[in-house]
Amino acid sequence: MSPRASSPATVKIGDVARAAGVSLGTVSKALNGTGSLREETRRHVQEVADRLGFVPDSRGRGLASGRTYTVGFLTTDSFGRFTLPILMGAEDALSVGRMAVILSDTRDDRAREEHLVRSLRGRRVDGLVVTGRSTDERARVDIDIPVVYAFTRPDDPEQCAVLSDEAAGAALAARHLLSLGRSRILHVTGPQRHRSARVRAEAVVDTAGDALVGEPMFGTWSEEWGRRAIDIALASGLDVDAVCCGSDQIARGVLDQLHERRIAVPEQVAVTGYDNWDVMALAARPPLTTVDMNLGEVGRRAGEMLLELIDGREPARREIIVPPRLEIRGSTV
Repeated sequence: MSPRASSPATVKIGDVARAAGVSLGTVSKALNGTGSLREETRRHVQEVADRLGFVPDSRGRGLASGRTYTVGFLTTDSFGRFTLPILMGAEDALSVGRMAVILSDTRDDRAREEHLVRSLRGRRVDGLVVTGRSTDERARVDIDIPVVYAFTRPDDPEQCAVLSDEAAGAALAARHLLSLGRSRILHVTGPQRHRSARVRAEAVVDTAGDALVGEPMFGTWSEEWGRRAIDIALASGLDVDAVCCGSDQIARGVLDQLHERRIAVPEQVAVTGYDNWDVMALAARPPLTTVDMNLGEVGRRAGEMLLELIDGREPARREIIVPPRLEIRGSTV
């Protein structure tokens, strides 16, 4: 009969060793990921520890290893639209190494960021994940611990980064419209100064080719711009049967304005977005076909890369590009 699970407060490492039929040293190596153990032994010990509710003492682990088993997560994305899925993906990976995450929001303030970096260093975090709401290049964080950039792009090519393939995502949307027989595609996107808007527009232009109507329309990342862009396009006499948008917010505005003008979607005009922001995409009329950047996977790969760096291993690649996927919904089919 297997031992009955005890309260986590009363379970000791010796209880795990007895229940697993191994030595104290083997339990320590298995749970800390150290030493030379067979994978089945390590897995067996972990399963017993989980069943008993054993919680390792992170202070003891830290003293033994010189590590705190904490990681900083630095972001400029106060709203959390991009940060939260990246954070959840990173936590999935970091939890394998029993790492705790400290979330720090810079609020896009350089002085605040410098203060937070000093604070994280004072807490002796083992590493740092840096992210934000923009894929524009940002200055590298000056800190003497392992750092991985997720979604946001460092200005130093020697830094480790995990990025989403935005060009591939825009091409996916354009190819989808072409596959539906759409031959008069308008592209409406955000500010031209933003890297995301430029990269996505270039990919749509390259993919749509002669099916593109007019030049890409750059504006703002807003529903209001989507509505206004449709008015401008129709007032200019453009005949469109599809609108490929650079964000879900823009696409939501496009859909609203087409509805106001009694232009049927997708029968007369198909519409695609970018980001797969549930609040926008699923509540749209009809639900929005859009590009999902796979931000959870971006976070997971960033967490895995950071664990490699913390363990003193050089990653196979210092830059990882995560492919996006297309979520097809009622705005196109």
